[in-house]
Amino acid sequence: MTGSTSKIRAGIVGGAGYTGGEMLRILVNHPNVEIAFVHSNSNAGNYVHDVHTDLLGDTDLKFASELSNDIDVLFLCVGHGDARKFLDVNPIPDSIKIIDLSQDFRLAQNAKHNSKRFVYGLPELNREEIKKAQNIANPGCFATCLQLGLLPLAAKGLLNGEIHITATTGSTGAGQSPSTTTHFTWRNDNLSVYKAFDHQHLKEIGQSVKQLQPGFDKAINFIPYRGDYTRGIIASMYIDSDLSAEEALKLFQDYYDGHPFTHVTKKSIDLKQIVNTNKCFLQVEKHGNKLFIVSILDNLLKGASGQAVQNMNLLFGLEESAGLKLKATAF
Repeated sequence: MTGSTSKIRAGIVGGAGYTGGEMLRILVNHPNVEIAFVHSNSNAGNYVHDVHTDLLGDTDLKFASELSNDIDVLFLCVGHGDARKFLDVNPIPDSIKIIDLSQDFRLAQNAKHNSKRFVYGLPELNREEIKKAQNIANPGCFATCLQLGLLPLAAKGLLNGEIHITATTGSTGAGQSPSTTTHFTWRNDNLSVYKAFDHQHLKEIGQSVKQLQPGFDKAINFIPYRGDYTRGIIASMYIDSDLSAEEALKLFQDYYDGHPFTHVTKKSIDLKQIVNTNKCFLQVEKHGNKLFIVSILDNLLKGASGQAVQNMNLLFGLEESAGLKLKATAF
């Protein structure tokens, strides 16, 4: 590690947005991290707590207009397409680890930038590869939620038919820039479908499923909804299966044994159990010949910034859950 302390020195690019704000909230309290800088062109010179007002009293950091290479890890909390553009303009030494939260490097065909190779950062799929990596492509929020509901089956070659998925996400999943479909007067008391059968995260999901079950060639039918709330994803999925309820539950529990944030139950689950945490809960049931799985997570934490810090912990040999033992909303 660089610098005069034993702590990991972290830089954040795009610190004024939702994922940047969540990154700050985690890292300000992370026992092994020192935030070296928070970059924002639009807020340079302003206190971080002027933008993320809940951080008043937690930090006196100011947004910076300049970058520094005196860091160990760089978090790119930027929009899709902007990470690659940023690296084109700002060459980062290979000694600095990069964790990118955009979708720019998630697919295998896009996973290189000049000399840099990005490993897909889903710990429940690639934990050992992440530990040895230099750069991480952090998964998408829907992609994380849905993959965690499917990977145990793929690992045993048991995805033998079409998969049917319905999932609803909070408004923060659309980012901070206001739009018609994130405006309070439109979103409140409302529900809508978008990108049915054609969501961009389907490519990530298909890639990961085929990593574990190379012969998988069935349709993943995904219907995403915009929810009338700010954060959290709830996804329900079903597939034909010969597994009994007990066999399915054990299959999922065995797959996630030793993974600190993904937990399996046969009890009913709800978003308040996981919002504000880095957890994913999976509910597994059998209905006739259908295996029914419900997956829930916080789109800004396990679906974005929390998972990015989880990946950082793995990259630097820390306890995987360091800085991520967060309290759920609960009620």
